[in-house]
Amino acid sequence: MSRKSEVLRFFEAHRDYAEERIKSGIELYRKGAAEISVTLDGKPFDGRVKITQKNHEFRFGANLFMLGEFENETKNELYKEKFAKVFNLATLPFYWDTLEPEKGKPRFAKDSPPIYRRPPIDLCMEYCEKTGIEPKAHCLNYDMFTPAWAHDLTVPEFKKALSRRMRVLAERYADRIPSWEVTNETFSLSKGRNPTKFYYEDDFLAWSYRTADRFFPENHFIINDYMMWDMIADGANRDAATTNRARYYMQIERLLRDGTHIDSIGMQYHNFFDRASEPVRAAERYDPVHLYKELDNYAKLGKRIQITEMTVPAYSEGGDDEEVQAELLYNTYRVFFSHPAMEAIIYWNLVDGYAYSKNLPGRAAIGNMETGENTYHGGLLRFDLSEKPAFRVLDRLFHKEWHTELKREVRDGRLAFRGFYGDYDITFEKDGKLYTKTVSLSRDTKNVFSLDL
Repeated sequence: MSRKSEVLRFFEAHRDYAEERIKSGIELYRKGAAEISVTLDGKPFDGRVKITQKNHEFRFGANLFMLGEFENETKNELYKEKFAKVFNLATLPFYWDTLEPEKGKPRFAKDSPPIYRRPPIDLCMEYCEKTGIEPKAHCLNYDMFTPAWAHDLTVPEFKKALSRRMRVLAERYADRIPSWEVTNETFSLSKGRNPTKFYYEDDFLAWSYRTADRFFPENHFIINDYMMWDMIADGANRDAATTNRARYYMQIERLLRDGTHIDSIGMQYHNFFDRASEPVRAAERYDPVHLYKELDNYAKLGKRIQITEMTVPAYSEGGDDEEVQAELLYNTYRVFFSHPAMEAIIYWNLVDGYAYSKNLPGRAAIGNMETGENTYHGGLLRFDLSEKPAFRVLDRLFHKEWHTELKREVRDGRLAFRGFYGDYDITFEKDGKLYTKTVSLSRDTKNVFSLDL
């Protein structure tokens, strides 16, 4: 049996079920009706109209960790071009250990000393603001990436240092970065890692969110993990993610019960398993019935969901492997996009050959496709930044298939249309003159507008 047949067999077996949920979900939860009254010189407008969607309310993103990090300027410029071609959201590296490796000397400025895959935040912000891409912060308290100078602090000292970090970040970026991951991967740290003294305290989570809320009261908070399917008794079990007894589910449930400010549930979707294991893991990762059950389960917590980190392997360059990667992305993105609770899908590494940390034992060295996460060929662009089929699939979905562009005739100043939620340019034509207005359709508003040209 070919790889394509093995890993796509669940999508094929459940095609009718998946297509029904995908089509109805997209129509119900990603599109809405706009009602617009239009006047020109105080009179109802009559004439032709062109409606063009400029951006999605739904967020499609990737991490921006390679901004300015390539070995030559040709690649640096191509990376910026390709990123902006597809995405409207970027995950920025707020890892404490590399943002403040020396106490009191954060690497905010564009000319900060370079650290691989950790571009300075001001450089990232400049790019995002220039391109209209929304920045997202990853992450306020990620214990695994605590700086050496803070690692062995007593709990009170650590809280003081972390509180100062949050205050400084809020003063500089709270009004420019809407969304912040507050904690990340709080289960994995106990598995052979070296956590801080604070990590094992009962209030590790509650204190982190409560303190973040003091400094970021108007921002969107996200909890993040990959342990959706883990149960205390059974360990990793694909069916655990569909129950309220999964550890991550219970963690969020407890926090919400205690009044913790959490806006969105982050769920990682890194498919880091070897090629031999892929046919077995397909039942967990590439089965639309299971994916919907998993999302439906966490949606019961009453919060929106984000796929915060996503990797789908190709395993090699070119040929059938890249085509399979593209088809897997096409299927899974359509499932995620159609689910009512979903608000964002964030792919992880855009480019092959630059995954994780540079030249560390067991990790990925630049361009070495035999080491670390590079072995999965999980990027959307090849090492030379040429486009894979997967990149073109996402471009087609975001900007063609999930895109609204219409022409209408307006009579008596009334315009109505149905389209994907997002920002629109509406151009009105009358007696050879053009008038352009901007409106934003949102899932959370009535979408009724009055425009005076």
